[in-house]
Amino acid sequence: MAVAKKPAVAKPKAKAAPKAAQSKPKGDGLSINTSVDRGAREKVAEALTKAVADSYTLYVKTLGVHWNVQGANFYGLHKLTDEQYNELHQAADEIAERIRALGKLVPTGGETFRSLSVIDNEAPHGTTPQMIKQLVLDNETAARRMSEFAELAEEAGDLFSHDMLVARIGVHEQNAWMLRSSLGE
Repeated sequence: MAVAKKPAVAKPKAKAAPKAAQSKPKGDGLSINTSVDRGAREKVAEALTKAVADSYTLYVKTLGVHWNVQGANFYGLHKLTDEQYNELHQAADEIAERIRALGKLVPTGGETFRSLSVIDNEAPHGTTPQMIKQLVLDNETAARRMSEFAELAEEAGDLFSHDMLVARIGVHEQNAWMLRSSLGE
């Protein structure tokens, strides 16, 4: 006896995602009227996204050194890197909150930070002196980049971001000095 085949039923086509879901959100979509004009906010927020990426990447790298430091000066370096990574964590949060105050979304994720940051956190572990020397160079690099961003913020008339970035320059330069001094160089 032959079995009758059922006619094929067409599956409904999936609906395309709404336009809003297809495009990447750039901000709150709300009208913002702060001390910084719209065009300047865009430029400053872009610089701050790089600053937050640098700060967060350096935070993670400093934390890794904190976990892996060893040797005769272990305790001092362990405490120094503890202070530095905690301060970097707080700084990344403050920079991110400033980006939000400017009406933009804050980047997240390792790949995004890697593409925005000048700090390399993919280097293999080295000896304690090698890791400390790398943190010195990274803090110096971050200080120079924060200086560029501070100038941009000042030109844009964003005094709050300018002052925040100027303060970051001092922190990174002090971190570099303390780390360099711990090496006796």
